[in-house]
Amino acid sequence: MKKTTIVLSLLLTATIVFAQQEDQLITEDYVRQVITTLASDDMMGRAAVSPKQTVKAADFIASQFKETGLETFAGLSGYKQEFVAKEFAGTSMNNVVGVLKGKSKPDEIVIFSAHYDHIGIVPAVEGDSIANGADDDASGTTAVIALAKYFKKINNNARTLVFVAFTAEEVGGMGSRYFTEQVDASKVIAMFNIEMIGKPSKWGQNSAFITGFERSDFGSILQKNVKGTQFQFMPDPYPEQELFYRSDNARLAIKGVPAHSISTDQIDVDPYYHTVNDEVETLDMNNIVAAIKAIALGSKSIVSGEDTPTRVAPMKKKGK
Repeated sequence: MKKTTIVLSLLLTATIVFAQQEDQLITEDYVRQVITTLASDDMMGRAAVSPKQTVKAADFIASQFKETGLETFAGLSGYKQEFVAKEFAGTSMNNVVGVLKGKSKPDEIVIFSAHYDHIGIVPAVEGDSIANGADDDASGTTAVIALAKYFKKINNNARTLVFVAFTAEEVGGMGSRYFTEQVDASKVIAMFNIEMIGKPSKWGQNSAFITGFERSDFGSILQKNVKGTQFQFMPDPYPEQELFYRSDNARLAIKGVPAHSISTDQIDVDPYYHTVNDEVETLDMNNIVAAIKAIALGSKSIVSGEDTPTRVAPMKKKGK
């Protein structure tokens, strides 16, 4: 009984230490700065089909990766991963990718991702025609940028971490499709795709849901790692929405990677989804910061190489 108490005490102490690190390295000031930049009118709604609407956002994300000190992805001379979208008359598009090489297991990859595109300039509503996409998905992109800085400062990742801001999620997922073609899925241990964390979930503060929770033990690992904190990771409460196949995780999940999206959005009742009213002012910064810290803590045993999530059964994509 005493040994059990000692083990539990050590686990709780370790959780507290990690939580303190997140508090120090993931700050609301930085999160607010990044998301405000990404969701500003200057970014013109970040529509992937209009390169002039995404270039500023891509340049900004690349500048943050450079400032952090990330390496470039294999085969790239910079952080932008350019490709041509045949579906849109050969429009040139760019993912933005940065790498933090693993210390002891460099051939094993953990991905942190979000899409930085939104729906651009739309018919005006009360004089506003810019769909800023603050929650969708400047919030997730901000998380990826903040996590890159966090893990670089911690600098003890056993596995190689790849940070990706995808383009074209909103128009068919061409960005994640192209990226998936450039990476060996068998080497990808897990994918943390972050999608709309700007407002409290249906369970309130300090909670998020994981799409496809039942398809691997990815979610259970995250739950274990945040035990002792106020945060909880829950299964997707919106199965009818088929969210597992509606974001950029789907391309790698199809290949068997435990690739899941993490979100807090109440998608069934969100009045701002895909509207010009998805503005920074509608967001809960405390919710965003709490989610980023929980992902940092929840991922620690996967990043360290201690845990390897079970693979997802490969299957055909059911939609966007």
